[in-house]
Formats: sequence, C-alpha cells, structure tokens
Amino acid sequence: MKKLFYSLLCVAWAGAALAQGNNYVQDYTKYQGLAMTPPMGWNSWNKFACNVDENMIKEMADAMVSTGMKDAGYTYINIDDCWHGDRDEKGFIHPDPTRFPSGMKALADYVHSKGLKLGIYSDAGSQTCGGRPGSRGYEFQDALTYAQWGIDYIKYDWCNTEGLKAEGAYKTITAALKRAGRPIVLSICEWGTDKPWEWGQNVGHLWRTTGDIYNCFDCIKDHGTWKAFGVMQILDMQKGLRQYAGPGHWNDPDMLEVGNGALSPGEDRAHFTMWAMIAAPLIAGNDLRNMSAETREVLTNKEVIALNQDKLGIQGFKVSEEDGLEVWAKPLVNGDWAIAFLNRSTTAKKIDYNWASQKVYDEINKLDAAFSSTTYTFKNLWDKKDKGTSTKKALKADIPAHDILTLRLTKRNKHEKNY
Repeated sequence: MKKLFYSLLCVAWAGAALAQGNNYVQDYTKYQGLAMTPPMGWNSWNKFACNVDENMIKEMADAMVSTGMKDAGYTYINIDDCWHGDRDEKGFIHPDPTRFPSGMKALADYVHSKGLKLGIYSDAGSQTCGGRPGSRGYEFQDALTYAQWGIDYIKYDWCNTEGLKAEGAYKTITAALKRAGRPIVLSICEWGTDKPWEWGQNVGHLWRTTGDIYNCFDCIKDHGTWKAFGVMQILDMQKGLRQYAGPGHWNDPDMLEVGNGALSPGEDRAHFTMWAMIAAPLIAGNDLRNMSAETREVLTNKEVIALNQDKLGIQGFKVSEEDGLEVWAKPLVNGDWAIAFLNRSTTAKKIDYNWASQKVYDEINKLDAAFSSTTYTFKNLWDKKDKGTSTKKALKADIPAHDILTLRLTKRNKHEKNY
C-alpha cells in the first residue's frame, strides 16, 4: 500500500511540474526569420579598433544615410569592442560613461530614428579581446540589458574562454537572448575553430569561418601567437563550406576592408565582388564619413549587392582555375547566374571564354547553367554595359592584375531578337 501511495505521489509531483512548465529548460534556438539574406551594415573594428564613442557612432549612422549606403541596403551600425564600462553591484553592464555619456538606449534611439539598426559586441569569455568585461556568467543579465537598450545585433567573440566548449557557450547566449524577448541577430565569432558551420544553423544567424581578416589582398600577418589573413587567404578558407549556408544562416569570412587604403581600386572591386558571390555578410569597416568616390561606388553598387542579396541564398562556387585566373559561379533567382572572372595574379590576363563549351553545374543544388542549350543576355556589373548573348560568340576581355570581371547572365526570352 505504501508503494502505491509513493507511486501516486511521484506521478502527482511530475504532473504538477509539467503543469507549471519547466523553467529550467532553456530554448537553445535562435530567433527565426532574421537575416534571411546576408546582413549588411558597418562595424567599427577594422578602422577604429578600440577608439569608439557615441558621437562617432552617430556620425556613422548619418553618413550611412547621406552616402546612399542605406538606400543600397545597409542596415546595421555595429559597435565592436571597447564600449564597455563597469558592472554595477548587481552585475549589470554599463557603457563607458566618458565615451557614451548619453547611454546606449539613447544611442539606439538615434540610430533607429535614421531607419537603421544598432549592433553591439560582447564575448563568451571572462574578458573581451580588448580586455573589457566579457559575458561569461552574466549571459542572461547582458541579454536582458541589450534588449532593454534596443539592440538589434550582437557580435559574440571568443577571447578568454578557458575551458569553455563553443557550442555550449553559444547556446547559452542564444537562450539568454530568447529569454530576453527581443529578436536580435546573433553573430557567432568563434573564428571557425570548433567548426560552427556544423552546429550553428539553429544557434546563430552567421558564424565566422576563419581568424581575422588583414588589410591586404594576398598576404598573411603573423602576430606571433596568432595570424590574420589577407582577402585571398580568407577566400581560400571557404572551400567546402557552401553547403552550410542559406537563408538565416551564413558563413562569415569576416568584415570588409574596402576603402581602408591598403587595397587598390581593382582589389576593392575583387574583394567586394567575391564577398557578394559567396553570400557573405557585407559589413563595411571603413570611415563612412570620408569615403572616396571610388570607395563609395564599390560599396553602393546595387547590381553587385543584388548578387549577394539574392533570395535563393546560394553561396557561389569556383568553377575553374588556371594560371592565377579563377572562374566563379553563383545561381540566382529565375534561372539567372552570376559569373565572375577573378584575376589573382600580378599580371593582366586575357580571356577567350567560349560559353557553349563550358560546363557550370551546382552539384549541391543540382542547377545547371546549360550554356550549350540556353541563351543568356549578360551585363558587366562594374562598367554597367550589356555584353550581348552568351551563345553567339566567345567572351573576350582583358582583366587587370588583382581585378575582376563580374557578369550577370539572364535567360533570354525566346521572343527577343537576336543580337
């Protein structure tokens, strides 16, 4: 009889727990419906590192509007490391009172008034990479604070994470963001060490695939204990990852160096085009207040941006490479294709590309350009000139060193006249 009583009592307790809901079970999945195309915006780190303050951030928001970047699709103004002040006696984080005297809520309100969104930075460890307070042990407090401030995006770094496992740490912050109740894009910045592409799809909206980018076209910067990589090295590291990218979950090869002075105009074009081709987040890292006309032209090229923001969300792939010249392809909506000829060599290259003899096939998505049986019209997206039809004659062009030829191919309507 006692055994029956205790059995019934256990059932009652279990029923009561289920009726109340188990408050100890967390939702380790990100907010859905965000970043359905690669995020576009600006981040402070590449140009300014720790030199951030509220006046500069306001000026960047103003410049994003006045330069036409907002009209081109850029949305986020992201403050990177070093905005932090101290935690109060209850553990809540506050911004540096000297650099951000008006507070983050006021800054978010200002950015929102411009039709833009505000991003912020934290770290899964005890300290950020810049030595400011990290979120370890304070994840739920920080998420609640960010939600109250009106933050829209968080870049979550991986410094000072002794003993932590990446997947678990990022699940903790995404659970905290979910509990805080404000939809916030989560950028997993774990540098690709623990293969976030294998577990990040339901945890974050984008994940870094490599270490930091370095402001050069083709080099490696050795810092002793770690290395930073040039644009081409970062591009090469994306091999084998395209299958993991898609709407709401993107491979992130780090932020853009366009306009930061070390790259030539051709290298800027190539850098920007390839980030568009591989469906990477387009996060500018230059001084928007003082852009050259050439930099502005690159960053606001709406036709190249359209490749990146294509609704299919397919990451492009390398078709061929020979003597420093690479051919890349990206399937687009309505049967269109983007084709890019990337000249990585230090000398100009001539191309004589016979469309009908080329096989361009996306193995993952089972999409075939079928040049031998399909006629496309094509347009050069940098000089904005129509180039004819793909099946009538070979494409002949000269591509300067460290530059790119970028084409959008559109299926020709059978009722259109031949060129």
